Amino acid sequence: MKKAPVFFISHGAPSFAIESDALSEYLQKLGQSLKDIRAVLVISPHWQTSVLSVMTTPEPPTIHDFSGFQEILYALQYPAKGHVELAEKTMQCLLDAGWGVHADHLRGLDHGAWVPLLYLLPEAKIPVFQVSMPRDLTAKSAIALGQALAPLREQGVLIIGSGGLTHNLYEISPKETAPAGYVKLFADWMRSAVLSRDIQKLENYRQLAPHAERAHPTDEHLLPLMVALGASANDEAPFVFDGPIYFGMLSMESYFWGV
Repeated sequence: MKKAPVFFISHGAPSFAIESDALSEYLQKLGQSLKDIRAVLVISPHWQTSVLSVMTTPEPPTIHDFSGFQEILYALQYPAKGHVELAEKTMQCLLDAGWGVHADHLRGLDHGAWVPLLYLLPEAKIPVFQVSMPRDLTAKSAIALGQALAPLREQGVLIIGSGGLTHNLYEISPKETAPAGYVKLFADWMRSAVLSRDIQKLENYRQLAPHAERAHPTDEHLLPLMVALGASANDEAPFVFDGPIYFGMLSMESYFWGV
């Protein structure tokens, strides 16, 4: 079996689920090319826990964990099944790597999971499960988390870090507002660090990247990128999707390893 890919997808606002753009079109085409995927593992900023947790729900519900958006979004469902066996193997991988881990038998799929999957795998026929982000996760430990999950790729598990390359909701503007200057400076620095696989820089991005704290007042939306990077191999170069910037501050840039 060919090793499954690993992605970092900027999932944008929940309304991305009903607003087609260049990224959604790319995800649709990419999904059609995926072969031999047994399950999808998603790390999303919308599931943070005190203890690292793995979703073992056999039939996870679709969670509409947002408010104030278009009514149609609350009717959307992503009825993929979970994969208890691979979720349990994931727990073992994490235990072997020294992580404490908890099984969550009730957790559903948050919008960080189902919004991009609506485009990538719209038929919802491939099982999906999630791994939470511990609240004390840092850039360094997020990379280590990805490294602990990497062996699952050999078993046909597609690993997706779902987040946002920039995410400052304090500065949100109308959707088509021209991007703030700092957004591109931060995104360019991050792209350079990822492509050169400069782990030391990435672990210390809050001190080194231009406007890091403005781009991410809190960094839960960027840490899934670090998980995805950790799950990729040293000799894998990602395809970079140069996505648009919405609301003046929300970069949709995304990275795809193994495609």
